Amino acid sequence: MENQKKIHAIKVYQWLNEWEKYEFDSKTHRSKPEPYFLIFSMDANELRSLSGIYQRTTKDGLQRSLDLGIQRRHDPERSKVIHDFIQSGYPWTEISKSKRDSGKYDDLRKPGWLPTAIVVNILKPDQVRRGLGVAEKDLITLEATENAITKIHLPQSYTDKDWQPAQRHPIEIIDGQHRLFAFDENLPDGRFELPVVAFYGLDISWQAYLFWTINITPKRINPSMAFDLYPLLRTEDWLEKFEGPVVYRQTRAQELVEALWSFPTSPWYQRINMLGETGQKTVSQAAWIHSLLATFVKAWEGRGSIGGLYGAKIGSDDTVLSWDGAQQAAFLIFAWQLLAHEIKSINYDWASTLRASGHQMVLLQDEGKFEDLAFSGGDTLLNTDQGVRGVLYLVNDMFYLQAIHHQIDLESWGYKQELTGNLLEDIAKALELLESEEQIKNFMSALAKGLAKFDWRTANFASLSVEERTAKLVFRGSGGYKELRRQLLKLLTLEPGEIGKTAQLVMKTLRYK
Repeated sequence: MENQKKIHAIKVYQWLNEWEKYEFDSKTHRSKPEPYFLIFSMDANELRSLSGIYQRTTKDGLQRSLDLGIQRRHDPERSKVIHDFIQSGYPWTEISKSKRDSGKYDDLRKPGWLPTAIVVNILKPDQVRRGLGVAEKDLITLEATENAITKIHLPQSYTDKDWQPAQRHPIEIIDGQHRLFAFDENLPDGRFELPVVAFYGLDISWQAYLFWTINITPKRINPSMAFDLYPLLRTEDWLEKFEGPVVYRQTRAQELVEALWSFPTSPWYQRINMLGETGQKTVSQAAWIHSLLATFVKAWEGRGSIGGLYGAKIGSDDTVLSWDGAQQAAFLIFAWQLLAHEIKSINYDWASTLRASGHQMVLLQDEGKFEDLAFSGGDTLLNTDQGVRGVLYLVNDMFYLQAIHHQIDLESWGYKQELTGNLLEDIAKALELLESEEQIKNFMSALAKGLAKFDWRTANFASLSVEERTAKLVFRGSGGYKELRRQLLKLLTLEPGEIGKTAQLVMKTLRYK
């Protein structure tokens, strides 16, 4: 231990007797915290490497880090602003490049101090994140002294700013990761330490709570953005008591609908009635939002229910998926792309009769693209509120149960992109990366094949027999959502392999017969 680098910290006790009455539960990631935190200063580069924050690179045209820790998202533009501020302060960072280069404004350069503390958590030996803990040689240890000063011993294995751990990094960033990302090889030489407030062994639900109180309560950042930065907030029950999650879910659902409508290769590109105008034979934005709130963005509601992939906890860590808004949109677009492609390639009777009802393909006036009447015509359920919700139910249900039973690792698609600030560009990159996720792609493709076998004709289709029309009338009204979901699941139980097994499990979970 004598050869390890040590940092001296002040131990600050904050614990009221009243707090002993509060509910502490490790099952909800709210284990009883230590009654103190530590205050100290640390070299910015050391803190960055011990918490898994690495210098920016240009691999694949995106800025990346090797490990963002558990449930963190990074906005490179935000860090670039801080990077420039550190070097030249304010107002230099606010003026145009041409003015900076002119030399006439050099007197505006100032020191870029960062006096506010980075808030972190030091992991204990027994703490696990997504199945991995900190290796013994990589642990940070605390040594109490007689004068209220605590010695923080850095890991035995620690070398320099390029150090990497054997498993998890010993420090988790609760607040301040964008400041750490600002430090890279382009900063001038010098000594730059950051003030640090460190908790020890703080459970992740308490970390989410701290993030919220630091960033949201003072109204410093948008709540919807916070749910991307710290996804665990999507499922915190203490937030259920007021508007936070409700606003998030509604806002996120609207953002997803807009992405489906505006992304050029989405099957729903400019095919959603965004303004609720009468006379349009397309599904309204409001209907899409309600369907997403009932499926992907919903929370888990107890036994006999299936949670939403974007709004409920899954996996062995019982945490929500870390996907940001671009990934969430890309996943939905990908699902609809595969379904549209599969339907276009089939010649089942239901599809053939829909195509034969008009021109086999209809040329869209402005886009120069062909529309398949079996997928997007006026007589297919896929172009109705019921059909949209039916597909969303099935994709969500099937993938959710695959995830909680560890059949598909949805997090494998996480942490592979940084935000560019342009939603459509982020979605395009996410789709590109999704193509290489074989587990997700293969399951989604098989699911699309199964869904394409369903007779998607509406009850209004002229060529239906009396019996066929009667059978389809059950999909009308509010009860039609449940019945369509049940019939789709029943059809999928006949599929081979994982699709059939998962559909049976979904029916059992929902208590369908």
